[in-house]
Amino acid sequence: MYVGRIMHTNLITVKPETTIKQAMDLLKEHHIEHLVVLDESGNLKGILSDRDVKYNLASPATTFSTHELNYLLDQVTVGMIMIKNVITVTPGTTVEEAALLIRDNEISSLPVMKDNHAVGIVTKTDVMGVLMDAIGLGEENERIIVLVRNRLGRIAEITSRLRDEGINITSLITWPEKGLDGVYQLVIRVAGKDKRKAVDALEAMQLKVITEYIEDHSTCISD
Repeated sequence: MYVGRIMHTNLITVKPETTIKQAMDLLKEHHIEHLVVLDESGNLKGILSDRDVKYNLASPATTFSTHELNYLLDQVTVGMIMIKNVITVTPGTTVEEAALLIRDNEISSLPVMKDNHAVGIVTKTDVMGVLMDAIGLGEENERIIVLVRNRLGRIAEITSRLRDEGINITSLITWPEKGLDGVYQLVIRVAGKDKRKAVDALEAMQLKVITEYIEDHSTCISD
């Protein structure tokens, strides 16, 4: 999936000279956590999050009077505290690439640019939502796991066996098993009514099926 399919296009933007008080009001009014900062020509200048506001005002908020704090909020501008080195993506960026950027840079949102103009924003929550949809969370299904060595055709063998047993796979994802080179987890979701039948079918293939937490996965590897 691509960022363009999940980004928010109803951007709420501010200018660098917008006061923090005005920015806070916008965040609250629109129930959002990020504001894209553009100059008069529509060029991206930065991004401001509610976390940035809280961090920069944490100390004054505890030492100033209400009158003094309100005065401060009218003097400090977005341009003074916004993040200026903004990491951006395009609508054609994959969700996986966006997730990697968010994780590696420890950020919570990415402005989406097209032809040098901001056309949307994608957040960590959006990316997490795609992941949850991909693995079928929230649906009436059950997960089973098998650990297999990375070899040609292994997934096809497993899915073909489940197909032959009349079991529909609602989702299937794989990832490398940490600490075990060449071993991958296959996380398979099937309808709850088919779970026992799926486990039996996989065990008949001499696969070790995991249906609950096991601390040592090294004993569960199937060839």
